[in-house]
Amino acid sequence: MKLFFRDHIPLILYTVVQLFTVLLVYWYDGYNHWLTALYAVFLGLVLLIGYLLYRYFTHRNLYVRLSNLPKTLNESIQKADSTPLSVAVNNVLHAQYLYYHNQLKLWEKKKQEHLTFMNQWVHQMKTPLSVIELITQDADDERFESIAEETDRMRQGLEMVLNMARLEIFEQDFYVEKVTLRELVNEVIHENKRSFLRNYVYPEIKVESNLIVETDAKWLRFILNQILSNAIKYSSGNREKITISVFTEERGTILQIQDRGIGIPKSDLPRVFRPFYTGKNGRSYKESTGMGLYLAKEVVEKLGHTIKLQSEVGKGTTVQIIFPTASR
Repeated sequence: MKLFFRDHIPLILYTVVQLFTVLLVYWYDGYNHWLTALYAVFLGLVLLIGYLLYRYFTHRNLYVRLSNLPKTLNESIQKADSTPLSVAVNNVLHAQYLYYHNQLKLWEKKKQEHLTFMNQWVHQMKTPLSVIELITQDADDERFESIAEETDRMRQGLEMVLNMARLEIFEQDFYVEKVTLRELVNEVIHENKRSFLRNYVYPEIKVESNLIVETDAKWLRFILNQILSNAIKYSSGNREKITISVFTEERGTILQIQDRGIGIPKSDLPRVFRPFYTGKNGRSYKESTGMGLYLAKEVVEKLGHTIKLQSEVGKGTTVQIIFPTASR
């Protein structure tokens, strides 16, 4: 209604001015029958009101659509009034809808092709890595040990790329089940054993063997790998322990990873979960990508869990993953 009146204010003012201009012309010409003149003005206003009512009821759907912005693309296509203006507007909206719908389908196709390519590329890269691992597995040469360490890092990088690509279709690629935290933590520690040894830091596990949570084991393993990778990297050479523990509170069961590394500056803490943000520590450690914690947070939230981080420079960093329910 408001849009209708704002749209017709010029017409209303034009009609009123026109009627009184005609009266002035008759008045200057010596016409003195004011009642007849006012009656003519009244009839003109009645005709104006009649026209406005007709205009409003024949174009009501159009003004309602223009007044309420659509929340989805499909809402822009609605039944139109039968008036020429409404039909023309509806044709324009329909043409725009088809255009954007085709563009969305095109971008969806390109994204799917990119995802397929990334999956194929990562799997192709895993084959030579596996061959390298077989070659260096039983070798005593220190050079082969270095190659094996670099192979582990390459494998972790490929896993990050693959999981980042899969994040777009996360709803199709997760399975919630009962997971024994102790077993999963042991598996992640084993996967990172060479990294622990190379950086002179040691894992300390404080997880009960019968503690079970409901989550996706594959994605939780990925999260722990990202957090442990950071903990090892920023604790390198200090010969301290990285403690992985679990405890329960009213808010749920908490899986905690605590290192005694260099810590994160206070100014960087609000931004550590942003993509590609490396902060002050990242400028010192050139291997940082700024994606580990971002991906961990994205996956944690999609799984319905919560992640929190606390850190102090020179004392280390503590990351908590909070599960809403747990059983023994």
